[in-house]
Amino acid sequence: MLLAAIQLFLEQGYEKTTTAQIARAAGMSPTSFFAAFENKEALLLTLTQIMFENQFAKARAFAKDMEPLMVYCLETSLQIYITELSEPLREIYVMAYTLPSTTEYILKSTAVQIKAIFSPFMPDAEDKDFYEMDIASGSIMRGFMARKCDMYFTVQKKIERFLECCLKLYDVPKEKRASLIEAVLAFDLHSVAKRLIDEIIAKAETGLEKAIESSINEKNENG
Repeated sequence: MLLAAIQLFLEQGYEKTTTAQIARAAGMSPTSFFAAFENKEALLLTLTQIMFENQFAKARAFAKDMEPLMVYCLETSLQIYITELSEPLREIYVMAYTLPSTTEYILKSTAVQIKAIFSPFMPDAEDKDFYEMDIASGSIMRGFMARKCDMYFTVQKKIERFLECCLKLYDVPKEKRASLIEAVLAFDLHSVAKRLIDEIIAKAETGLEKAIESSINEKNENG
């Protein structure tokens, strides 16, 4: 089922894929889907968790020995680059930043990191301030992801503008913003994004399989 879901999402997009199609492609009855997930959004939540865990790990490995702020810049830039390489993944990421459960997961999983990264620039900010500002930066991310690049608004320009907006939001000084953006654009983001897409798909298959097994076992125990 999990492989069928991923393949359908990548072939025809999240919105056009139904739970019945996922079950049918997996050779199961439509009700089999709901033995593992409450609905399609619940499946997307699991996929989002796997995607974000993998891209955070990849960014940390890619930016080894670099400051946390640089890791943030690379991780967010890779998200944007991925959406320019795959339209179905663009839709998945945009939906992840839109639906209630996935949005809340993203905010909760990143708010602590946001505070750790940006508190030196905002010493008087409290936890709630970083959470609320994370809502703002997440909305900026969603907007940039949803807007396709063209010959005038290239992916490099998009990343540059996105980083400028978010770093300015968190009071990073102008000179620091400029040096970070220059460093990010010097990386071969295209190659890393392509590898990350392959890893997301591979890890999603493994992770969703475990999630399905765990969910079924839990329902059997409670049933």
